[in-house]
Amino acid sequence: MGAGPWVRALARGAAPVGLGLLLWAAIGAGEEQRQETLKALPEGNPELLAQRRLHNELIMAALREAAETDENVARRPVPWRK
Repeated sequence: MGAGPWVRALARGAAPVGLGLLLWAAIGAGEEQRQETLKALPEGNPELLAQRRLHNELIMAALREAAETDENVARRPVPWRK
């Protein structure tokens, strides 16, 4: 018995480990960029966050009104008026 089978077995075991390490390094390198991108999102700006909250409140009010009526509110003219 030569060293051939051992070398092949070692290569078969090391290949997935090496591939995993390469993927881990690639993902880790992009982590800093991802953190910087997250800091620049609108959620970090209080003014935009307040506008988004107001918009969501208006949408919820419209949905609440639509749920409380039997009228087909989708057929109303575009600027909704009570």
